[in-house]
Amino acid sequence: MDQYWVKWNYPTAIWVGPGRVAELAKACAELGVMHPLLVTDPILAELPLIERVLIPCSDSGLSLEIFSAIKGNPNSDNIECGVELLREKKCDGVIAFGGGSAIDAGKAIALMAGQSRPIWDFEDVGENYRRVDTNGMLPVIAVPTTAGTGSEVGRVAVITDEKAHIKRLIFHPELLPDIVILDAELTLSLPPGITAATGMDALSHHLESYCSPMYHPMAEGIALEGMRLVKEYLPRAYTIGTDLAARQQMLVAASMGATAFQRGLGAIHALAHPLGALHDKHHGLLNAVLIPYVLVANRPAIEAPMARLARYLQLVGKTASASGFESVLTWILGLRKQLGIPHNLADIGIDTVNANKIAQMAAADPSATSNPMSFGAGEYREIFLRACAGTVKL
Repeated sequence: MDQYWVKWNYPTAIWVGPGRVAELAKACAELGVMHPLLVTDPILAELPLIERVLIPCSDSGLSLEIFSAIKGNPNSDNIECGVELLREKKCDGVIAFGGGSAIDAGKAIALMAGQSRPIWDFEDVGENYRRVDTNGMLPVIAVPTTAGTGSEVGRVAVITDEKAHIKRLIFHPELLPDIVILDAELTLSLPPGITAATGMDALSHHLESYCSPMYHPMAEGIALEGMRLVKEYLPRAYTIGTDLAARQQMLVAASMGATAFQRGLGAIHALAHPLGALHDKHHGLLNAVLIPYVLVANRPAIEAPMARLARYLQLVGKTASASGFESVLTWILGLRKQLGIPHNLADIGIDTVNANKIAQMAAADPSATSNPMSFGAGEYREIFLRACAGTVKL
C-alpha cells in the first residue's frame, strides 16, 4: 500500500494513505490549532473508531471537544448548537470527521464561528458570499469515513432549512477545508449498503459534471477518470469490504467527484435535494435511484459524451447493436442491481403525493441550471413519476 501514501495539493492539501489519521495532531499543529472541536455524527461518536482520533490527539497534547448532535441531513439548529459549544469551549479550529453530513456540518460551524449574520444570509445566491467576515472563520481539517459526497474538497455546505422544507447551499471559497486526510482504514467497517449508496453518490457527481454543458475541460477529464475508478473499485469495495486498495481508490474517486462538479451538477441533484428535504432520505441513495431516469430524460443532449464515456470505460461492444448511451445505461442499471440499489423511489417509501411540489422545487434548485437540458416543473414531474414507477424508457 506504499503507493497510496502521498500528499497532494489539489484542490487543497490532501494527505492520502491508510493509517494517516494518526497524523491528525500533526495536521492541527500545521494550522496552529490547539483546541479543536471534532464534529461527527451520533453513531460514529459511540463507535471504537473515534478512539483512533481521540487517543493520538490526546497523547499529542491537544484539548479536543466533541459535537455530535447533527441529523443525517444537518439543519440550521444543528449548526447553531455546534457554534454555541465551540464558542463556550473557546475552540480554535474544527475537525470534520465522518460522512458528508458531518463534514458539511463541521464546515458550516467553522464558517459561523465568528459571524453576526444568520446562516441563510450566506446561501449560494448571487454574491452573498461577500457578506462573510472571513476573519471570523476557523480552520478545518476534514476526515471522511465514507467515499461518496466529496464534501471534504468542496466549498459548499448543504444545510436543510426545515421551516421552508428545502436544502440550501451555503457557499464561500474559504469553506474548502485546509487539510484533508483520506485514510481508507477508516472506511473498512462500512456496511455494504452504505458503501453502495455513497459510492453511487460519487458516481452521480462524476456523471453530472461530465454531462454538464459548462466549459471546464479540466473538470471533464477528472470526471471521466473518476468514473473509471468507480467502475473498477466500487464492486470490489462492496463485495469485499476489507479490500483496502479498493477502499482507498473509492475515497480518491469521491474527492475527485466533488472537484469535478465545479463544472456543475444537474437534474439528479435538483430532484434529490427536495426529496431529501421532504422525506429525510439518504442523499446518496436518492441519487443512485434517480440516475437512470434522468439520463434517459437528458438523452437528446448527451449522446456524444455518452459515446466517449462508453469507449473510455470499454463498454462498447458488450452488446453489438447498442449505442454508446445504451451501453452506459445498461452498465449503470447492472451496477445498481449488483449493489442492491432499489430500482425505484417507491421501494424506499416515497410516493407521488407531493409530485407537483417536488417538481417545482427541482426546477428552482441551483443544480438545475447546469443540467444539459433545460427542464421546467412539468418535465421534472414526469421524471419523478417515472422514478416512482420504475419506468426506464429508452
